[in-house]
Amino acid sequence: MSKINETGEAKNLANFEILITYVIGFGAIYKPSRASISVGNMQGQLVKAKDVVNELHVVLASWSNAVAAREIEFKPLRGLSTRLLNALKATDTPLQIIENVATINRKLQGKRASAKLTEEEKSALAAEGKAVNQISVSQRGYNNMLDHFDKLVKLLASIPQYKPNETELKVATLTLLYTKLQQLSMAVVATEIELSNVRLLRNELMYNLETGVVATAQDAKTYVKSVFGAGSAQYKQVSGLIFKMAK
Repeated sequence: MSKINETGEAKNLANFEILITYVIGFGAIYKPSRASISVGNMQGQLVKAKDVVNELHVVLASWSNAVAAREIEFKPLRGLSTRLLNALKATDTPLQIIENVATINRKLQGKRASAKLTEEEKSALAAEGKAVNQISVSQRGYNNMLDHFDKLVKLLASIPQYKPNETELKVATLTLLYTKLQQLSMAVVATEIELSNVRLLRNELMYNLETGVVATAQDAKTYVKSVFGAGSAQYKQVSGLIFKMAK
């Protein structure tokens, strides 16, 4: 899908509202046989399209907050993993077992699945229909970290010599942390799905080739041209209103 940016989308809706105002101003002369370009239908489309765009913005904000919350909580995980390894090394645990923990730690120290995005970049990707791909790449990285951390916690719990005095290093604390991280990741997935569904509805209402706002606007302009003529003042009023279809 090519770019469907928020600025262009807002412009489509603003121009559609202006078009409706002009059409209403034409009075009884504007009487199309096609119900889809009647004033009532166009007004209904405008309301629905505005509602779904507003909903998209709300869901996008929720998703951005969920992503930020997850990132904040995951950020210290690599440092914590190294501390856990060092705490184990300070015990009389056999070297082979320590190496098993070190192996998991090395996996947790792996690079991010994707470069960190600014909130503006996240919003732009979501508006362009690219958020799902970006989220999916990032999600794989977080899922891997969760999996490695779960293995690390369970391995430490099985080692008799691992009995740290520091609360944040205790197995019980680590287990609670894992549960929290898992919940945060699930929250991102839930908002990702919601975002995808709202975006699909937005695309249907705005860009359906037959019934979308852009298609209706183009048909209405064509009807005005047929009624008043290409050189008429009435057609000149609406001809300059641009509606861009997503490709």
